Amino acid sequence: MNPIIRIATALALTLGLSCGALAAGASISGEVKKIDEGAGKITLKHGPAKSLGMEEPMTMVYRVKDAAMLKHVKVGDKVTFEAEEAASGYTVTKMEKAK
Repeated sequence: MNPIIRIATALALTLGLSCGALAAGASISGEVKKIDEGAGKITLKHGPAKSLGMEEPMTMVYRVKDAAMLKHVKVGDKVTFEAEEAASGYTVTKMEKAK
């Protein structure tokens, strides 16, 4: 096999595995502790959130990107979510009930 083809194949495999690991690391598991629909906020108790630079489990208040997300969960629900850091604090960008 041509060395260039071998290198290109190895590079493609490496990039594919890296992207999969990044996507899997962005999801955070947690539990809904409080919902404030009026303020568009949710309190979540969660494990490490490496995508946000949080290594320890904690309970935090998050803003939600879309207030409609709050209508699909209730206190005590287990969820998986994604969040991002913004100037106004941390914002949940995606959330679904855990399976």
